[in-house]
Amino acid sequence: MEIFKNLVDGVNNLLWGKNILVVLLIGAAILATLGTKFMQFRLLGPILSVFTNEEKKENGISSIETFFLGTACRVGAGNIAGVVAAITVGGPGSLFWMWLVALFGAATSFIESTLAVIYREKNKDGNYIGGTPWIIRKRLKLGWLGGLYAIASIICYIGVTQVMSNSITESVASAYNIKQSWVSITLTVIVAAIIFGRGKKDVIITSLNKIVPIMAGLYLGVVLYIILTNISSIPMMIVDIFSKAFGTKEIAGGAIGIVIMQGVRRGLFSNEAGSGDSNYAAAVVDIDQPAKQGMVQALGVFVDTLLVCSATAFVVLLAGAKNVTGVQGMILNGKELSGMALFQEAIKSHIGIVGLPFTVVVIFFFSLSTILAVTFYGRNALNYLTEKTGINIVYQLLIILMVYIGGVKQNFFVWSLADFGLGIMTVINIICLTPLAKEAISELRKYEIILKEENRKLKK
Repeated sequence: MEIFKNLVDGVNNLLWGKNILVVLLIGAAILATLGTKFMQFRLLGPILSVFTNEEKKENGISSIETFFLGTACRVGAGNIAGVVAAITVGGPGSLFWMWLVALFGAATSFIESTLAVIYREKNKDGNYIGGTPWIIRKRLKLGWLGGLYAIASIICYIGVTQVMSNSITESVASAYNIKQSWVSITLTVIVAAIIFGRGKKDVIITSLNKIVPIMAGLYLGVVLYIILTNISSIPMMIVDIFSKAFGTKEIAGGAIGIVIMQGVRRGLFSNEAGSGDSNYAAAVVDIDQPAKQGMVQALGVFVDTLLVCSATAFVVLLAGAKNVTGVQGMILNGKELSGMALFQEAIKSHIGIVGLPFTVVVIFFFSLSTILAVTFYGRNALNYLTEKTGINIVYQLLIILMVYIGGVKQNFFVWSLADFGLGIMTVINIICLTPLAKEAISELRKYEIILKEENRKLKK
């Protein structure tokens, strides 16, 4: 066991500590943006139109449903704790670099998701299935490498499940002085009921179709209220974000690197563009145009970083939180705070005593949706290795067990395990899929012809 821990720590220090993943992800994002001729900007209208033009599928899975699935995986408790950590260490300027990463990363997500649709296949039940492992096997003929990616996925998702479970139970237990084990049992029952529920469609897809709009609407609605009630402070906040992103003080003090890296890392690790994660969602859609599904997942990157991550940062910055030299956290209302405590204090300063229960509800929805999404992704990854129903049931039972274990006690090695799996996934995904980008670009050109024809008919 000690050897395995050392291996995990060694790989994490190499990939995350030396910023190897950051370099790979930025490189892939720039190449994808140039290769698609800035499609995320040129085709923003068609990207957004998925919500107005999409038809609901009676049995098959629609683009909107895969959007909710992908968003559920991207948007978790890390969109609060991670963003707060970024602006605490890197200051307000970090947010600018998060935005920049999302704008370029959307093209990466388009490329990989389009390829996922191109190389998907149908399982024994007649449903679409696919993702990065299938692309590697079918296109590159490297089935063993696809298997390694699938195994890394499962390791990552087991770790993420425990982390998200602990986020829920700790927030509820600390807020209402309830025994954490009781909260964990309740959460475990909820997750088990959803996972093993029955319906016309996959019950996880159906559940996320309801949960994601609620959680996004609730969170963004409150943030909109905060913005409107602090409207006079918005211009100064924006100026502060941009000035600190390129500030002379930061450059002179040598802190500009910290500002940039905090924003870049938070943006990359939040929207997951380049990891291949969203490919598991993209592949299951009932759609004829691969490029259209690529656009759906590109939109997910925008929503994650430009909306949700920005919302979290705005809550803290508009509350008046300040970075002070020599202070580990930020100063807010005369207190030195960091992490979730800083976010809770910021919310409380905006909306009063309801801030605490609001924070608990938000963390519950964010974390539960992530648990369900990674359970779905993990099932797909396991299906690449074996389609035996019994093995898949065992995996789902393992996930439920991890929900309980993570809910009872925080395990820092599990965090490392999640980072380890995601790191391996990202390296394999970028190295294997970047050379195949031309195929996705070709699909984009075909779809652009269809869009032009549709526009021509509308003008008649």
